[in-house]
Amino acid sequence: MKFASITERLSGLGSAKWAVHVRARALRAEGRDIVELTIGEPDVPPVDALMEDAATAMRAGRMGYSNGMGEPGLRAALARRYTSSTGRDIHPDQVMCLPGTQTSLFTTLMGLVEEGDEVLVGDPMYATYEGCIRASGAAMVPVPLSPDNGFRMKAADIAVRITPRSRAILLNTPHNPTGAVLTRDDIREIGEVARKHDLWIISDEVYEELIFDGVPFASPLAEADLADRTVVVSSISKSHAAPGFRSGWAIGSTEFTSHLLSLSETMLFGSQPFLADATANAVSAPSTVAPGMRQRFAARAGYLAARLENESALSVSRPQAGMFALIDISSTGMSAEGYAFDLLENAGVAVMPGTSFGKTLDTWVRVALTAPDAALETACDRIVAHASAITASRSAAQ
Repeated sequence: MKFASITERLSGLGSAKWAVHVRARALRAEGRDIVELTIGEPDVPPVDALMEDAATAMRAGRMGYSNGMGEPGLRAALARRYTSSTGRDIHPDQVMCLPGTQTSLFTTLMGLVEEGDEVLVGDPMYATYEGCIRASGAAMVPVPLSPDNGFRMKAADIAVRITPRSRAILLNTPHNPTGAVLTRDDIREIGEVARKHDLWIISDEVYEELIFDGVPFASPLAEADLADRTVVVSSISKSHAAPGFRSGWAIGSTEFTSHLLSLSETMLFGSQPFLADATANAVSAPSTVAPGMRQRFAARAGYLAARLENESALSVSRPQAGMFALIDISSTGMSAEGYAFDLLENAGVAVMPGTSFGKTLDTWVRVALTAPDAALETACDRIVAHASAITASRSAAQ
């Protein structure tokens, strides 16, 4: 039997990236003491009010079909929220509600690019970006993000990679896995490149409410001269600690939503009304769980950096947002994947090799800051001891 070419385009882009995580779970199942710092999920459950709102809506019969644009109440709530945050008038007709940021991004890419097109995206990148781009038939063009620039995307690095096939720039701010946040100047400079070459700007802003204190947030949606070419995707997965709700959205021009409506309706006939009602209430006020997550993740990043940099030759790139930190393991002389597997097998700590997120992080690993403080402390003890063992082994071999 034959299969569609999309299955070939996406082969090797999924589970292979999570091999260390899968091995860690297997070792735990065998009874090994493993500190797992691989997957990033909120470290608290959704607030009771969010769950009660969903339950109340279900009891009220809000369990029928919706439509391809999403429930009017949620679209209106999101329009008010983004009108307030951007300083621009965002109309409900500019909002399309979809199941989570992932589906919103997938739908957006399927509607904007196709075979023969190119999408420019920062390297490193969130693990599913390449698959979403390839699913559309377009080619991914990595734009290296340098630690010397805080892993922020530079317009000049985009410009030199533009070709006649370029159709879109995919931004992620705040960024996963680096925790970098683009400045308004960054966005305006990138916007100049997009205007010059008539490119779409797709901005994944799911970590917006997890920016650490003192770091300002900027979005291309707030720039009037970029509005018609910008699409923002996000959800309540991170901001409200509700990844299982799968409640997200895409916001662009009315031309964008009208063109994508038939695609949305073909994929799924609307998100669940009871989840839409709960989400509408959630986004109508600041998140009550995000401040605590911001504080904990920032504190854990600081603790990780202090421990490793004071007690080993490892260094940490301090994130500005999100739930991850990057460790520079170049002093070990090992590759990212080799180090991650060695740390897992010999020290019982599971981290993600940087190469799971692109080619740039070939001497870095990603650590989730969502583990409890005690687990992170244990992980630091083991990482420091592991680094000392590597140093001793290299010295003995010389």
